[in-house]
Amino acid sequence: MNLAEAIIQKNIERHAIKPAIGFRKKDAGWKELSWQKFSEIIFKTANALKSAGIAENDKVAIYADNSSEWMICDLAAMAIGAVTVPVYSTNNADQAEYIISDSGAKIILVGDQAQYDACLEIFKSGKTGLETIIISKKAVWIKKEFSSFYLEDFIAKSSPELEFCKKEINDVATLIYTSGTTGTPKGVMLTHGNFINAFDAHFEFFKFKNFEEELSLAFLPLSHVFERSWSLLCLYGGARVYFLEDPKNIAKTLEEVKPTMMCAVPRFFQKIYAGVLEKAEEGSSFRKKIFSWALETGWQTAELRRKENKIPLGLKIKEFLAEVLVFSKIKAKMGGRLWFLPCGGASLSPEVTRFFESVGIHVTVGYGLTETTATLTLFPLTHFEHGTSGKPLPGVELRIGEGNEIQAKGKGIMKGYYNKPQDTLDVFTNDGWFKTGDAGKIDDEGNLTITDRLKDLMKTSNGKYIAPQQIENLLTNNNFIQQIVLIAEDRQFVSALIVPNFEFLQDFIKNNHIPFTRWEDVVNYEKVNDFYKAKIKELQSHMSDFEKIKKFTLMPTEFDISSGEITPTLKVKRNVVLKRYSDIIEKMY
Repeated sequence: MNLAEAIIQKNIERHAIKPAIGFRKKDAGWKELSWQKFSEIIFKTANALKSAGIAENDKVAIYADNSSEWMICDLAAMAIGAVTVPVYSTNNADQAEYIISDSGAKIILVGDQAQYDACLEIFKSGKTGLETIIISKKAVWIKKEFSSFYLEDFIAKSSPELEFCKKEINDVATLIYTSGTTGTPKGVMLTHGNFINAFDAHFEFFKFKNFEEELSLAFLPLSHVFERSWSLLCLYGGARVYFLEDPKNIAKTLEEVKPTMMCAVPRFFQKIYAGVLEKAEEGSSFRKKIFSWALETGWQTAELRRKENKIPLGLKIKEFLAEVLVFSKIKAKMGGRLWFLPCGGASLSPEVTRFFESVGIHVTVGYGLTETTATLTLFPLTHFEHGTSGKPLPGVELRIGEGNEIQAKGKGIMKGYYNKPQDTLDVFTNDGWFKTGDAGKIDDEGNLTITDRLKDLMKTSNGKYIAPQQIENLLTNNNFIQQIVLIAEDRQFVSALIVPNFEFLQDFIKNNHIPFTRWEDVVNYEKVNDFYKAKIKELQSHMSDFEKIKKFTLMPTEFDISSGEITPTLKVKRNVVLKRYSDIIEKMY
């Protein structure tokens, strides 16, 4: 079945006038579209694409920040049997050109001026098959002689009625290019069946009640498989999805929109966790006691719920008081209604998941890749194990292969890499299991624990293996460390490049009467470095000596997406960082 049809048809039939999506209009607040209006705009867009020459299996690229237009174009392309090709909004012109060229995209939707200008240069170069640029915002200045149209004008004369293109479950719905932390991005072919089977598996796994009453906020990039799959799943189940264009506005938007669900990456939870603990530490001794008592109470009730045990009346009363005195204030900063938050992209420490569970917010940690339609495993609502990546979805099979590699089978596994048959062969075993490239273990209850990226394992010159992600995750739980990159491969000891959390560091230098000139100077001050030495020593006190960071360098700026140091999903491109800062690294040795 066509994925767009599976999402749209049943929701029009069930609740045509119910809101489907929400979006912010400049100076006009948040607006909603009903399922009826949402589908009409999708159909008009689909018919306009057909009129522009887009046929079945042609590629339609989207190069924009999150928006209602992003999702409309995505569903419109799939509705007529075309293939959607997302491009990260933060990609530069060269990165965008590679994806447009490799996929053979004919039409592209862009969001802002920078993206339009980049595409205009690509269009004029003649190196790709790009024929038309569609622009979602009227604020963008365009050159119409170069086959550029505002979306509103592009669909103006199109019919709001459409007959869906019939698709088989093995037909490709989208090409999602991997973020390329270790090499050239590859186009992952995900099918209509991959998505639909994954969605059905999620609903079987969680058995949600009244899912159509939920509201999800899409603030991670839709160009990534995680947010895109989650937002499509929400629409598939009849829930509302609101689109946040600029993730920097997340704090304000949470209070405005008051979502009930939202997917996020570990850093989101780590920052909230560290911030709450920091604020608690600043309070009076009485407030500290109330906070500790509330967390202990929350933890007791959370553990009973996790094991599906009955909660005694006395504990329920204590939980109510903890909610009123402490937890409601924490939740209010997140909108007040969040209860279910899928988390992926990297590991999340058990201290953090226990904290949120104690507060009454279920962070469902999961594991998966672009190649597996996002999810292989995740926390169920009960009987999960903190510190793991959860249990397999229905229909997913896992095994541990050579070198402790996690290998998978299931209906969410990709069809292959676009135009790369050898790479496709290389990533599957001879008996058909997908090789994830991650190391892990599975316990007797079926819980998966990720030990590390196999390609990221480092071997010191002393023959000791270091798993950097575990150590990096531990240290970034601290509110004074924003980013960290470990160095150990072929070295006699572990070192690190550390990006401070400048917000917290600013308070530290102010309280310690350290003069501020510029961050390049501050990170070199002896008092600041002594503070970080003590902090790191404390954080790694329980680690083996060979794993401990012996030397570090504080960096004056964050690792950046635009410079290629991190991916749009905030994963460090280790090879890029090591090469760019090789001089700094060598000085530590």
